[in-house]
Amino acid sequence: MRIPVIAGNWKMNKTVVESIALVKELTDFVRRIQGVDIVVCPPFTSLWVVKDTISGTNIHLGAQNMHWETKGAFTGEISPLMLKDVGCEYVILGHSERRGYFKETSEEVAKKVKAAFSVNLIPIVCVGENLDERESGKTKSIIEEEIKALFLEIDSTLARGMIIAYEPIWAIGTGKSASPQDANLINKFIRELFSSQYGSKIGEQVKILYGGSVNSENIKGFMDEPDIDGALVGGASLNALSFSQIVRAAEIL
Repeated sequence: MRIPVIAGNWKMNKTVVESIALVKELTDFVRRIQGVDIVVCPPFTSLWVVKDTISGTNIHLGAQNMHWETKGAFTGEISPLMLKDVGCEYVILGHSERRGYFKETSEEVAKKVKAAFSVNLIPIVCVGENLDERESGKTKSIIEEEIKALFLEIDSTLARGMIIAYEPIWAIGTGKSASPQDANLINKFIRELFSSQYGSKIGEQVKILYGGSVNSENIKGFMDEPDIDGALVGGASLNALSFSQIVRAAEIL
């Protein structure tokens, strides 16, 4: 059985003081929840204090990005070793905002995934199409390109530990979301790509999330689908109550 993952991407929100307050409140809401991996991904400036605040709880720490090198002359970047040192267990890679605003390529994302595995960070790798690509019928070809770039860097011993997040770009922060059935079809397609590359056993083991305007009202519909293993949550993760309701909806009882 694949244990669901609910990960909150705070993006460029929350000061240090605000981060502490949010995660303290969240800890109270989710302390008795089992059967789901809960991940919060604050901005870099709050990683240390959030890790200290969630120590001993059922909440895990993730980061929102990193470089593929462990050290060097890369001004403004954060290395995988730095994230591991501060207590991160997860890292989001290839988010559409990174691909779009900062022109990250699929090849660069794949290098980051390989680097994350090298220090035992669990990568949450985002893939997805924009509205024009969706309307022109290119959804699967876009996702296949993004996924197959990972295959060039990641062997079968690591592939099972990867988490994929299908995030249709047109649904991120817009209030629109794919229907659970449509999202499940794409997640199933991603799973088939993994099965074709690494074998059906790994295809069945890899966790595939959905992201894109996920909230406490629509999460149950997504979690009812067989190939959706959780959610990467944006705006709703900035409120402790709404995020805890999403986590609870994913709980395996």
